[in-house]
Amino acid sequence: MGRLFGTDGARGVANVELTPMLAMNIGRAAAMVLTNDEIEQPTFIIGRDTRLSGDMLEGALVAGLCSVGANVKLLGVVPTPAVAYLVGKYGADAGIMISASHNPFEFNGIKIFSADGCKLPDDLENRIEEIVLDEVVPYAVADDKKIGTVTREESAVDEYIEHIVKSVGCDLEGMEIALDCSNGSSSRTAEKMFTKLGAKVHMLFDSPDGVNINKDCGSTHIGRLQNYVREHKLCCGLAFDGDADRCLAVDENGNLVDGDYLIAICAKDMKDRGVLKKNAVVGTVMTNMGFNKFCDENDMHFVSTKVGDRYVLEAMLREGYNIGGEQSGHIIFLDYATTGDGELSGAMILSIMKRTGKKLSELAKVMERLPQVLINVKVSAKGKLSFYTDKEIKAEIKRITEILGDRGRILIRVSGTEPLVRVMLEGESLEEIQNLAEEAAQVVRERLA
Repeated sequence: MGRLFGTDGARGVANVELTPMLAMNIGRAAAMVLTNDEIEQPTFIIGRDTRLSGDMLEGALVAGLCSVGANVKLLGVVPTPAVAYLVGKYGADAGIMISASHNPFEFNGIKIFSADGCKLPDDLENRIEEIVLDEVVPYAVADDKKIGTVTREESAVDEYIEHIVKSVGCDLEGMEIALDCSNGSSSRTAEKMFTKLGAKVHMLFDSPDGVNINKDCGSTHIGRLQNYVREHKLCCGLAFDGDADRCLAVDENGNLVDGDYLIAICAKDMKDRGVLKKNAVVGTVMTNMGFNKFCDENDMHFVSTKVGDRYVLEAMLREGYNIGGEQSGHIIFLDYATTGDGELSGAMILSIMKRTGKKLSELAKVMERLPQVLINVKVSAKGKLSFYTDKEIKAEIKRITEILGDRGRILIRVSGTEPLVRVMLEGESLEEIQNLAEEAAQVVRERLA
């Protein structure tokens, strides 16, 4: 994890940590890094979510890019996966998404995609960081006749929707669902997309006002969707996050179906249809231990990576796998997308329900989740750095590991996107791991807050 870019781009409180000046400099540095003998005047596409600060940061990025000589195509409010898809379709040299994903509205972020629709590799992010933070070279200035231009791509939303509809290839007629758009990017796309696929949709939290993104809604606040699905007797509900690269589901009984379950359902379906490459699924160290058992029972190979869909994607590209993701709902279907895509994931689940005639609760029985407890501890910036060398925290991890033995595990890690340290325990006894998690969280709190 770099100094400027975390596991999911550069992120911070808008106009405080992520200032217009910083955004402009990131744009300037990105254009410089991506400009070479073959690309004299690169083209960037820029999308954003619905946050109030989106216009401000978009303007700053545009200024920085154009000042170096890059041309810009503005997509407006779109999901993050739309940027990843359209950068290739438009033949751009890079794409930028302005979003802080599932974070509250006051945060914002900058994610950069390469020409192939993948998040920038670490070496290119490091070069951008060196220009912005270390001033290893002065910022370039375009000649007066090579200053970049700006255009708007009015068809971006429709082209992305058409791509998802074509990828799913299944008529969802007869399915009645609820869609929680988190007052974010999917507010622009979800209703039209799922209606075009044939479903009858009930729209929730699809009226963004700049400050209500992720507020008590979306994939991080699923309770209201659960109640709505139960009360209206719908076949299921889908919840997206602010930039729609995550999806969590709610079955017909209002029960949560998280990313691990969704990946298991899709992987099993792919294996049954003979399209699961190398009989393998990629997850992370946060993937529930029950998923490992599911893979063993279904003769699948489970591949674990560091947390972050970028690391999942790297493993998939390196080894030729075609499905992977995270418990949080980032799911990558590499045959159709190069990043997590919440709407594609949700549509794929619905298509399995339609083809098999099974309810989501029945499909979710494909795996059994081991009890898991996650406690997020707020820490200082200094504390995040101290985590890696703190002897008392290491001793606490060792103590709990010895208590659990082969009955469970403990994982403590620094968040790549927020000022948090995440304490996660799994085990056979919920009461035991809850008590141990609280003890470990208290050590982290005392040492790093």
